Amino acid sequence: MSSEAGPNEAGANEKRRGLMLVLSSPSGAGKSSLAKRLLETDPNFMLSVSATTRDPRPSERDGREYHFMTREAFEAAQGRGEFLESALVFGNYYATPRKAVEDALAAGRDVLFDVDWQGARALRAAAGEDVVAVFVLPPSVAELERRLRGRAQDSDEVINRRMARSADEISHWVEYEYVLINAEFEETQKRLERIIAAERLKRKRQPWLDGEVAALMAECAARAK
Repeated sequence: MSSEAGPNEAGANEKRRGLMLVLSSPSGAGKSSLAKRLLETDPNFMLSVSATTRDPRPSERDGREYHFMTREAFEAAQGRGEFLESALVFGNYYATPRKAVEDALAAGRDVLFDVDWQGARALRAAAGEDVVAVFVLPPSVAELERRLRGRAQDSDEVINRRMARSADEISHWVEYEYVLINAEFEETQKRLERIIAAERLKRKRQPWLDGEVAALMAECAARAK
């Protein structure tokens, strides 16, 4: 994506508000690959780093994969309203820190979320119009299974479990503003970039326009005298 898609597309004094891009899909449909490419090609995007109470794995670093917290610290932060959303998953808490996201949006940066439909729903409830939700579908169930097996990362049991969950995940597609069928990765990526470009130009993300229009109206009033 061109550097023209940064926070100040139209000029130094025309600073827009950032957006929260939420990508969801059944496992294997391609959202993680799309997210990875977007982070590699668009410097204005940052990945949201969740907080969690689970223990870090040996290869993980605090602040990179997750913000690792004790349960006591997590619950205290939750009580202070420091999370946009939170969930209890297999005995551990996960949450989206509020301040980092809100600071990024105010600075004109965009924040990427690679989450399921439940996470998308919670983020929309918390952040409203800041959220741009995109659901990624596979071209067929057979292709979805082929991709899962092609990754060679999971056992047959895990793949079968993911496939069994896919119908429930797909059923939530109507909750999203945009739906992409990922038949060919490069074309899907281009369509995602076009969505982002259009969303960045929306009036609600151009707070500087209030002053611009007020100045134009003042000029009109002066000429009418």
